[in-house]
Amino acid sequence: MKVILKKDVYNLGRSGEIKNVKDGYARNFLVPRGLVELATEGALKAWKNSAEKRAKRVASEDAALKELAKRLSAITLSFSRPVSEEGVMYGSVAKSDIIKNLAAADMDIHKDMIRLPASIKAVGTFEVEIALKPDIAAKIKVAVSAQSK
Repeated sequence: MKVILKKDVYNLGRSGEIKNVKDGYARNFLVPRGLVELATEGALKAWKNSAEKRAKRVASEDAALKELAKRLSAITLSFSRPVSEEGVMYGSVAKSDIIKNLAAADMDIHKDMIRLPASIKAVGTFEVEIALKPDIAAKIKVAVSAQSK
């Protein structure tokens, strides 16, 4: 099935691209979430006519995201978690904790943008990647310290 992407879809493509996808993927996932529209004749004509507008919009979005990435790269988030006498940390630092701290700093980041394979369960300093777009990413530092009793 031929579709036009309305938004960037991870592992599929960027906004405005025309892609061939399996029928079930389009009907059951992409269309209900408003990520694509079916590539009918009328939709393809409208897509070709709006190419210039779309390019300007994408350029302005990219500039804003690059500025956000620069601001994110300068951030170090600090977390304090209780630690046992053996040095084992109780609890962890998850994506939700990172999102809350970034929201407090007026940065709206969605959980799918954070590339954290598993929660941080150790004391130390870690780098966490935030993929704002497939080609625009920032790395923030997350410092986890032992909580004083």
